This record gives sequence, structure tokens and C-alpha cells, in this order.
Amino acid sequence: MEKNVGGYDRIARAVLGPVLILVALAMFGGLLVIATATLQATIAVVALLVGAVLTVTAVTQKCPLNRALGINTYKGAMAAERGTDTPRPRA
Repeated sequence: MEKNVGGYDRIARAVLGPVLILVALAMFGGLLVIATATLQATIAVVALLVGAVLTVTAVTQKCPLNRALGINTYKGAMAAERGTDTPRPRA
């Protein structure tokens, strides 16, 4: 699979992913209470999973959902199409 996550997309994933993981851990540890026990556990599990997926896709720069939707925010893709690994200088 080719890289398809870059730029602001990658930054947002790299920030939001760990934040969601920390929120989930705080909910599991009882430091953050937002709902009844069952609902809170469900929210914490969802936050943990989404945070993990966002973190992994930020690190690997590969997202299956982006690929399925045809979204590519990785700027290196343009250089690969030109046959070079370095961006073209601006005039």
C-alpha cells in the first residue's frame, strides 16, 4: 500500500490520536467520569480504538479508508509520479 497521509491530515492524526488514547485511559482509571459505568466503558473503548487507529495511520502514513475513498494528502506522491523523490523547485 502506498503512502496517502501527509500534511495537515497527518498532523491532525498525530495530535488527536494520542489525546483520544489519554482520554480513554483517564476514563478507565476513573479520573474522567462523563456517563454511567456501562456507557462510559463503551465510550472509552471507542475512544481508545479510534485513537490507536489515528496514531498508527499518522506514523505509517497509510490509511485504508483514504485509499478506498481515493483521498491522497501525501505530497511525496507527486514526486513519485514525476520519477523523483525531491519536490520540483518553484520558479
